Amino acid sequence: MDQKVTKGVRILQGDPKKAIIKLALPMMAGMLVQTLYNLVDGIWVAGLGKDALAAIGLFFPVYMVIVSIASGLSVGGSSAISRKIGAVDKKNADSAAIHTLVISLLVGGLIILLVFPFLRKIFSILGATGVVLDYVVGYSRIIIAGLIIIFFTNIASGILRGEGDMQRAMYAMILGSVLNIILDPIFIYVFNRGIKGAAWATLVSITVSALFMFRWLFINKSTYISFNFRQASYNPHILNEILKVGIPASFSQLAMAFAMFFINMIIIKVDGTDGIAVFTSSWRIILFGIVPLLGIAMGVTSVTGAAFGAQDFDKLRTGYLYGVSFGFVVEFFVALTIFFLAPQLAFLFTYSASASSISGDMVVALKIFSLFLPGVPLGMITSAMFQGIGKGMYAFSITFLRTIIFQLIFSYLLAITFGMGLKGVWWGIMLGNLSASLIGFIWGQFVISRLKKQFPVPEPLLGYEM
Repeated sequence: MDQKVTKGVRILQGDPKKAIIKLALPMMAGMLVQTLYNLVDGIWVAGLGKDALAAIGLFFPVYMVIVSIASGLSVGGSSAISRKIGAVDKKNADSAAIHTLVISLLVGGLIILLVFPFLRKIFSILGATGVVLDYVVGYSRIIIAGLIIIFFTNIASGILRGEGDMQRAMYAMILGSVLNIILDPIFIYVFNRGIKGAAWATLVSITVSALFMFRWLFINKSTYISFNFRQASYNPHILNEILKVGIPASFSQLAMAFAMFFINMIIIKVDGTDGIAVFTSSWRIILFGIVPLLGIAMGVTSVTGAAFGAQDFDKLRTGYLYGVSFGFVVEFFVALTIFFLAPQLAFLFTYSASASSISGDMVVALKIFSLFLPGVPLGMITSAMFQGIGKGMYAFSITFLRTIIFQLIFSYLLAITFGMGLKGVWWGIMLGNLSASLIGFIWGQFVISRLKKQFPVPEPLLGYEM
């Protein structure tokens, strides 16, 4: 049987420690550039005034719900593909890619049909009026109309990650982000399209990335995964494998969004809108500091998925623990940087006369938040490992425990019950994240030990039949 073994597949089959490095570094670079784009995009839109910023703010939660579905299916497909590659089962790896692509495009199309006609009504219910309502409807119509392209980009990236091809996934990510940074001022100001220009810049950039990935997957056919739709058939088992990881992954992102909503309610109760400003600005810096860990997590999902498919649980544990160690080292230095440069980082958001009054509170928030960063890999990498081995609900449980249970309970108790005010919220977030991460890590070790007892040691795989 003719099976091409790509560089990415060889990486997945090789030393798990080297694989984590080779897979994580490209994604770290791509996500850092993407995060930079998000910051720059906000700066360009800010030039249009507060109404434009308000419109983007209203659209953001709606967009996050939609993107959580796309990225969740992407994670589910990526996990299923890497497990099939580890099991040397190319036929079902191809089937997993086809199933992920088809179901995602169907879901994207369904969302367009259900949401597009009612955008004005949706944002009216959310509180938009007047100019802001016109802005957000104009912006969202362009983005929602392009959801098929957005879904395809997410799924194609997941397919590339699933077969260990992080470099091309990175190229597509960086290309789209850099192009968006360039096109934003052109569409917004040169073409005088205003906030609609920002939406067009985003959609055009995503489309260019999608075209490159379409070429790699369907024209050049230079990937390990191949798409033969004529011979493809519906496989409920494959679909179940994708959804049992993809749906919980989507719920995890939604849980984080809901948690931020309730944290905001606690903050307003103890400190009003100034506290929101402190939290929003501080958390943006913390999220930027976690970006490298997201790249490591993607690498761990692919490596542990392949190891699970091969039933090589020593390799699975090695990759998992190395990912945790690698993440700890990175986040330790990130935490040190944020802790000691907190005044300078706070100044970036409080340099104006009207915002200078919250500078001190922001410095305190950054220093407290930085304390939990080295512990984040314990939970996040465990979630990535659970996704890799197909235990999507386990991964979701860690996120739910961290965001909805511990974070909110600790924040409420410290801030309100014990009267610590705003500092109580910060310490609650820190303790909630750290506690859940420790529990997640212990759980991860237990699950791997149980897997080793449950499955017999397989005969060594001789490799792919050429």
